[in-house]
Amino acid sequence: MDARITATIKEIGGEAVSFDVPMSHYTTLKAGGCAEAVYRAGDLEGLKRMIAFLTDEKIPYLVMGNGSNLLVRDGGLNGVAIVLSGSLAAVEDRSETGPSVKAGAGLTLRKLVDFCTEKGLSGVEFMAGIPGTLGGAVAMNAGSWGDEISKVIGTITVLTMKGKLEVRDRQDLMFRYRELDLSAGDIIVNATLNLGFDRPAAIGKRVASNLKRRKERFPLDMASAGSVFKNPEGDHAGRLIDAAGLKETVIGGAMISPKHANFIVNTGTSSASDIVALMDLAAVRVRERFNIQLVPELKVVGKE
Repeated sequence: MDARITATIKEIGGEAVSFDVPMSHYTTLKAGGCAEAVYRAGDLEGLKRMIAFLTDEKIPYLVMGNGSNLLVRDGGLNGVAIVLSGSLAAVEDRSETGPSVKAGAGLTLRKLVDFCTEKGLSGVEFMAGIPGTLGGAVAMNAGSWGDEISKVIGTITVLTMKGKLEVRDRQDLMFRYRELDLSAGDIIVNATLNLGFDRPAAIGKRVASNLKRRKERFPLDMASAGSVFKNPEGDHAGRLIDAAGLKETVIGGAMISPKHANFIVNTGTSSASDIVALMDLAAVRVRERFNIQLVPELKVVGKE
């Protein structure tokens, strides 16, 4: 980006814009290169102005959630990484006519689960402990314990590259396993969730149970991005990687977790290239041994 571009980005975003930002500060893997700029969008109008400018100037942008499913390569990220905050991370109870909430895409799943538990709204307990945001969860149809967020979606609101806001009903959305069809450049800005009523104590008990299960099964005490690969139909990526003899395999500062083989953890000094090398090794070994091609769930972006 040249001086004119950076000046205009700063003018639009003000104090919400930072330049040459290490993406290790914004991802749960705590690794990776720098983004040219990071913009913490606090309201819809500011986001619209920024997207309009970036689109006109053909500057690439990447909307991030909590960085919990993202790895930026060591060469860094061209363009602007966008983090949704402020009113774009708010939540409101909309249960006057039925149990539902409307929440901004930047809302963390932890805050969403806590809010719903307090209000006696049931249906998102399965997301307890998933370290992401609502927008990211919708975009990848996040799920656990046999449930997926697509089951509770009522509508989503999308900001298109042309600056148009579109409200899309559930029946018009094409969800698949860990995927939602979206056009390039579309930004999810909020979603409504259709839930159920229950006693807060009962909901809290299920939330606590799910948190306990996650702690027992996954290496939550180390930096990771959760599941690295999607589960092949009828099988589990972690089982295949384990059966290929790769648990505890180390490359540089990255390791395939001894607790769950579909987790790669940063032992403290990992580069993004270490993590990518372990991903490549796991995919090759599983393909050689089982003739199954693992598909990444972790999104890898940026320059080598």
